[in-house]
Amino acid sequence: MRNIYSFKVSSFQIIIGSFLGIILLGTFLLMLPISSAEGVVTPFSDALFTSTSAVCVTGLVVHDTYRYWSLFGKTCILVLIQIGGLGTITLAMIVTMLSGRKISLFQRSVMKDAISADQIGGMGHFSLFILQSTLAAELLGVLLLFPSFFRRFPLLQSIQYSVFHSISAFCNAGFDLMGKQQPYSSLTSFSGNALVNLTIMGLIITGGLGFRTWEDIRNNRFRVHKYRLQTKLILFTTAVLIFLPAIGFFFIEFRGVPLKERILSSLFQSVTTRTAGFNTADFASFSDSGKLLSIILMLIGGSPGSTAGGMKTTTIAVLILNANGTFRHRDEASAFFRRISDQTVKIAATIFALYLSLFTISAMLISLLESLPLLTCMFEAASAIGTVGLTLGITPDLGLASRLILVFLMYFGRVGGLTLIYAAVPARRMRNQRLPLENVSVG
Repeated sequence: MRNIYSFKVSSFQIIIGSFLGIILLGTFLLMLPISSAEGVVTPFSDALFTSTSAVCVTGLVVHDTYRYWSLFGKTCILVLIQIGGLGTITLAMIVTMLSGRKISLFQRSVMKDAISADQIGGMGHFSLFILQSTLAAELLGVLLLFPSFFRRFPLLQSIQYSVFHSISAFCNAGFDLMGKQQPYSSLTSFSGNALVNLTIMGLIITGGLGFRTWEDIRNNRFRVHKYRLQTKLILFTTAVLIFLPAIGFFFIEFRGVPLKERILSSLFQSVTTRTAGFNTADFASFSDSGKLLSIILMLIGGSPGSTAGGMKTTTIAVLILNANGTFRHRDEASAFFRRISDQTVKIAATIFALYLSLFTISAMLISLLESLPLLTCMFEAASAIGTVGLTLGITPDLGLASRLILVFLMYFGRVGGLTLIYAAVPARRMRNQRLPLENVSVG
């Protein structure tokens, strides 16, 4: 007789459960009176929204981070951002290793699924590489940001700002402390500061490339021909998604702005829209074309196994390569003299359909619930599901139902659509039988 108390937990269920657990813990901590600047209990819905946004490294907020939260609250948010950026499973692996305990095969398997690795070997060493890379990048960010902040703020506050914004940028979170100057202003007062712009952009890109990409670069240095196909696709697609949209922003927006600031703003908005959430320009003043370009970039997001969200650069790259193969009457997609499997193309198409469907339905629901223009709601929904954090200013005024929709989108965007589906739908044993084949006309 089967034991009704026995069940097997999959790695995907552990991944989504760990993120949910951290979100709920963060919600409880942010509800405490000590977390708010005025010493009041924060409503559950506000705390849940903020905790989800921090853990899912999004950056959407219902309260200005600097003005509403106390030092304890800001510290909680920063810790949640760091946990969300590294990943709960990665952090658990690091703690296990540092405590001297042995890592089990199941733990390695969970870690493999969490970071989208292609093999189970070397997970322990790779976890330490993630920790070392993260600390090194964030420390460098602190050192580069400090001089600019020190010109405007006292010493201790400059250190606090440098640490907070460096971690937030590397983790692609978009939380900021610039509300002291003006609520929800983000980095608009630094739009002409080249050092701040380039540092934040560098941190965003570094975190968004993915740790597997950086490991490949570290191992092979300038021997590009030895890079994995995934690394080559990520680097090429990322470069294209930085410079082409920047050209678009340069000509569509920022007219009448001095050339230096216009170039910096164009590049910054091109980088930040793919999951970071900082901004040096007011997106509410953008034209519809600029907003639509931003929405597309937010949906694409960063790369697999990174601190970024979205559909991922490789998903779009694979779909474009598959279309290119179809146009050329080829049976398979290919790039850099390598074939891409049909299974990969199917997964990419599934992810694209999932994100596009959920994004569209959510935007329509929010538009109906709040009586807001559809494009505005599309911007908000794309920002949430892409874990970006940019907004046209409607987030604090949204009703409870709309906020819960955004909470789900942020959670979905961080843990990944397929992870949620694999966790909910148990795997079944493959059968050898194949159904009869019949063609269907498409297009």
